[in-house]
Amino acid sequence: MNAIRVGIVDSGFAPYQAEWIADAAAFILQDDALWQSESEPDQLAHGTKIIDVIHHCAPGAEVTVAQVFQDRFTTTALQVAAAIEWLTEQQVDVINLSLGLRTDREELRAAIASAVEAGILICASSPAKGDPVYPSAYPGVLRTTGDARCDKTEWSLLNTQYADFGAHVRCLEGSIAGASIGTAYMCGHIAHYMAEHPDANRAELGRYLKSYANYFGAEQRGPDEVWTGP
Repeated sequence: MNAIRVGIVDSGFAPYQAEWIADAAAFILQDDALWQSESEPDQLAHGTKIIDVIHHCAPGAEVTVAQVFQDRFTTTALQVAAAIEWLTEQQVDVINLSLGLRTDREELRAAIASAVEAGILICASSPAKGDPVYPSAYPGVLRTTGDARCDKTEWSLLNTQYADFGAHVRCLEGSIAGASIGTAYMCGHIAHYMAEHPDANRAELGRYLKSYANYFGAEQRGPDEVWTGP
């Protein structure tokens, strides 16, 4: 397989993952200014779990990490935009954004547009229901979420107002679940396909994802079922 470059915007990575990491940088706000600095070990474990999932699906992928969360699950559109711009400069093939901001910001919109124009595929988390989040709501972004029907090798073609695709909802050891994990699995499946088909264009990838989807349409749940997923 060819080495596919996957960019991840999240909380960093764990030391045991270092051999999979091609490069890493942190984007922080300090003294009312945005700074790029060296990444720190993942304090939240979220980025670690995202990387584990993607490595599980596409073990040959080279991972480039843009850290926007440090000790809390809070970030800004400015930080995320800077992370995307940096990953675009690194010429990654696909970017995983297992996050969503409630407000549309011009700097984030512009960063996504530049990445899409550069030919980078963007996988961004979208809630299964509710108001849109960004960057998944921007044009050219693949809106992804979790789908409890899917196992670790499967994905669903949802084609709803909320999301395009869904994938397995729980991280490898099952400790967390949600749209962010489904996004990582979907990104991993895409990276695996890209590695096996280095000459495939975007249309061919789209046909593959639609043709080999295991489920179609939104999940249906009975009135008495309790939902604990995304």
